[in-house]
Amino acid sequence: MKVTLKCHCGQKIFSKDIMQRNFYVRQYGPSYVYIKYRCSRCKKLGEHFIKQEEWDDSLLRDNMTELEPDEKLRFEKLGKISEKEIKEFHSYLDRHSLRKIKDWKEDK
Repeated sequence: MKVTLKCHCGQKIFSKDIMQRNFYVRQYGPSYVYIKYRCSRCKKLGEHFIKQEEWDDSLLRDNMTELEPDEKLRFEKLGKISEKEIKEFHSYLDRHSLRKIKDWKEDK
């Protein structure tokens, strides 16, 4: 059974989110791995106890990107999306979606 670490908000937990990791070895019964994290989406603290038999370090590995190296470089050169660009995009969507609605109503 593959265990996935998720926050209460549904975000998957990665290695960058981990604040503390400990092993609790018990003489009788199962041993546990304790994970304390801060969610990258909602910023809340959370913790998980996972049976050591179910634990695998690959659970914390970040997803491999599907981008080719040249695509990744191109996106890095573009930089982050600014607030101005977001506002322009929203106004563009508003203008074009309103036209489509008007055209659609005229067709009927």
